[in-house]
Amino acid sequence: MKYRKLGHTGFEVSDIAHGLWGMGGWSGSDDEESLKALQLAVELGCNFFDSAWAYGDGKSDGLLGEIIARNPHKRLYAASKIPPKNLQWPASPKYKYHDVFPPDHVFTYADLIRKNLGVETIDVLQFHVWDDTWTEEPDFRNTVEKLKRDGVIRSFGLSLNRWEPENGIKAIRTGLVDAVQVIYSIFDQSPEDELFPACQELNVGVIVRVALDEGSLGGKMTRNTKFPKSDWRSGYFNPENLANTMDRVDKLKQILPPGMSLPEMALRFVLSHAAVSTVIIGMRKLEHVEENISLSDKGPLSPELLKQLQLHRWDRKPAPWSD
Repeated sequence: MKYRKLGHTGFEVSDIAHGLWGMGGWSGSDDEESLKALQLAVELGCNFFDSAWAYGDGKSDGLLGEIIARNPHKRLYAASKIPPKNLQWPASPKYKYHDVFPPDHVFTYADLIRKNLGVETIDVLQFHVWDDTWTEEPDFRNTVEKLKRDGVIRSFGLSLNRWEPENGIKAIRTGLVDAVQVIYSIFDQSPEDELFPACQELNVGVIVRVALDEGSLGGKMTRNTKFPKSDWRSGYFNPENLANTMDRVDKLKQILPPGMSLPEMALRFVLSHAAVSTVIIGMRKLEHVEENISLSDKGPLSPELLKQLQLHRWDRKPAPWSD
């Protein structure tokens, strides 16, 4: 396992991180299986885990807390997220900051997350949504500074809207933000334009999510894949998006180097960028943990392949089904 600096936090985090969203609310999750997968990840060197209160109303935080308690002699970094009070994803400038992250709401959920994680101080606490129009709100600065001053958190982060990576740069420049979480993949390359240079300039950590495009780059989806209605992916992979996505996946498969799988190419693409601190991968099964963590040692893709993959960039606009 290789490790990278998470911006200026001082944290040395595994470049493959374990995401707990699927353990909190996706169909087919099993708590015992989830805990075994988390424990195996720890044993294989993973030390960064990404959760959120919204993943099962604190369920994934509780699972992560159990793993932290089982490994008292290992430095495991826990990241979680405060849900928006108005329960609206994604953020929008039409919502007022005080309807989304009023101070009492933030402090209440920070304490709930601490309790479930079983820690005094949260390593990385993120706002689960963000819109840059809120940056100048005095309570934004006051809240983050109080969280740090009171020892509730070690560092603060923002989870940026899908396909809107620039909608966070203004906040980054306040000095309050230690890390950002952003969608970045072979398809979604737009963070390279403005966000990544800003993070490198200011030494802000970059946590990548959805590197496998919610599973389409995992190599197992087909045009006939269907998810239960209760599963978020049933809306994301609606007939139109599924068809468009699989057309692009088929083109990617045509340039796969011999012996390389599609998910390996997708994950190594993300890790090839110097701005990236870690990439979150949902891993509920033991074999997935072993497969994905082993990619850490394979290093970046060749310059020639990266140049080819630039041609597969897919610039998209947020839609009601996409969040």
